Amino acid sequence: MNLAQRSCVPCRGGVPALKGEPLHALAAEVPGWQVVDEHHLHRVFAFPDFAEALAFVNRAGAIAEAEGHHPDMLLKWGSVETTIYTHKISGLTESDFILAAKLDSVR
Repeated sequence: MNLAQRSCVPCRGGVPALKGEPLHALAAEVPGWQVVDEHHLHRVFAFPDFAEALAFVNRAGAIAEAEGHHPDMLLKWGSVETTIYTHKISGLTESDFILAAKLDSVR
């Protein structure tokens, strides 16, 4: 099952953040996303205008609510800058990669 077909799992804290090979293996499944300092995922989605960027934010927001996992998103004219990480552990979990894949699917 690919990442976009899976569901995010709520983090209750106390779990270690992904590092090294497990992190890089998941990163390979979401091309276009940058892993920054093994701490968060980052991607800028480009759009031809503000309206399409806003529509993407609305679709992404619906997914985030359904998954109970929320990215940081900065809406600008023609782009949406997106950062994902698990706030409870201040690092990356598998759910972050699942959410990234889901956002890619509604691009």
